[in-house]
Amino acid sequence: MVRIQDLHFGYSKRVPLFESLNLSLERGHIYGLLGKNGAGKSTLLKCIVGLAFPWSGACTLHGQATALRRPSVLADLFFLPEEVHMPAITGEQFVASTAPFYPRFDRAQLSGYLSELEVPAHAKLSAMSFGQQKKFMIAFALAANTSLLVMDEPTNGLDIPSKAQFRKIVASALGEERCVIISTHQVRDLDALIDTVVVVHDRRIVLNHSMDDLTERLRFGAARPDEAQPALYTEASARGQHGIWPNPAGLPSRVDLELLFNALVSGNTALATYLTQTSHEPAF
Repeated sequence: MVRIQDLHFGYSKRVPLFESLNLSLERGHIYGLLGKNGAGKSTLLKCIVGLAFPWSGACTLHGQATALRRPSVLADLFFLPEEVHMPAITGEQFVASTAPFYPRFDRAQLSGYLSELEVPAHAKLSAMSFGQQKKFMIAFALAANTSLLVMDEPTNGLDIPSKAQFRKIVASALGEERCVIISTHQVRDLDALIDTVVVVHDRRIVLNHSMDDLTERLRFGAARPDEAQPALYTEASARGQHGIWPNPAGLPSRVDLELLFNALVSGNTALATYLTQTSHEPAF
């Protein structure tokens, strides 16, 4: 589906943003892309969709380089940036002028998504609040039915009920033929939605694991009285030490994305080393 091979990129030759970055993304998954501010999440998404051009290496969709911007490739991907700038036209006019570029666009689906998100279809887009504009574009992106859907910080500007609606409709829109990539720094907005977490840090991918694999191999929470192994990472919380532990017994726990992210960018290598040694999935 999406292949990033030996990607080198930066805005300054002196300070490369990515070096020898490799990543494969498959159909039928919702990927959560996490990283610190300035780590290059948005830039990586732009490389994936062909809006930024690597110094070397390649980003491909269905085997074709996205940087070439071929119409057949662009018709099968949709990129929703963090900031949306809406024209002074109605939603219906926007659909009439833009939907023809996406062969599988479904107007009935759009109507359903707009209704679910409580966005008026007849209002002028430029007169809407930022949150309403964002929800309109989320609905349009989903209704385009492209194989690849890339969204950069889609929950920015949404209130709490809208974030819940967002998670619901994105989950319902995922099919076996679709790959969804969502970048965010608000990790709690995604923990019930994504099935695979990707973390970019220090110019490379430091984690690319399914949530199921993380649940199987790690336990999140407090130390147990019978704990036989040292923690891979801990943080102080109002309820005491909260951490990540090896999980050889397969005890159930919920992945804490915030704790996981903090562990990976803290400079402590114990977690990444453990995952590399015990998992069939690549940690890097």
